[in-house]
Amino acid sequence: MQNPFRIIKYVLRTEKGTDMEIQNKYIFCVDKKSNKIQIKDAIEFIYRVKVQNINTATMPGKKRRVRYKTGKTPEWKKAVVTLQKGQKIKLA
Repeated sequence: MQNPFRIIKYVLRTEKGTDMEIQNKYIFCVDKKSNKIQIKDAIEFIYRVKVQNINTATMPGKKRRVRYKTGKTPEWKKAVVTLQKGQKIKLA
């Protein structure tokens, strides 16, 4: 198993994400090369909870402009993790 702290980068704290916490769903930014099984094992190892379901999506990079040059932000992968009933992740 890979290092779980390299698979899970950080928790996405957005308005949509905080609304989903009522449904026992949490949104994470994860390593682009990781799969659902690795993400599940990493979440269960780090937070000591039981995962019921995982949905992943690769988010495309956006075009950005700095002065006269155009560029693009990198692509990233997000995972929506659904926990089993009675499980909770304490976030600060």
